[in-house]
Amino acid sequence: MSADAALVTTLAGTAMAFAHDADDEAERWLRALRLHGQVGCAMQALGVGEVPLEDGGHTGDPPRGGDAVAAAVRDAERRARARGGDVVCTADLLDALLAVYGRPLERALARRGVTPAEVAERIAAGCDEAETPAR
Repeated sequence: MSADAALVTTLAGTAMAFAHDADDEAERWLRALRLHGQVGCAMQALGVGEVPLEDGGHTGDPPRGGDAVAAAVRDAERRARARGGDVVCTADLLDALLAVYGRPLERALARRGVTPAEVAERIAAGCDEAETPAR
């Protein structure tokens, strides 16, 4: 894992115990992601802020907890291997989180005024933030 992806996973993973539902977990992932690595660079370039632009409420989907963190890490590792990468980067992690969380993560992004496609497009357009392996 890159140092950024490892930090995001640790920060968000620690916060999962305090989440009320899947939407709350998705918010916690985004708070960590928007500050680190390629995803953070892309989100900041798109003007994604700490606080959602609108209160979307919660659907009551049960929290996914530690199992979701482990599933996201496994999926991110698979995605990194598939693209021929040496390390899992935050873009791999975001894609994995979209697969694991689906609608709750899409709603969290929408509350900040962006779509997953816009974030992916910004990452593809280039971000100067390089991610190095964690030591």
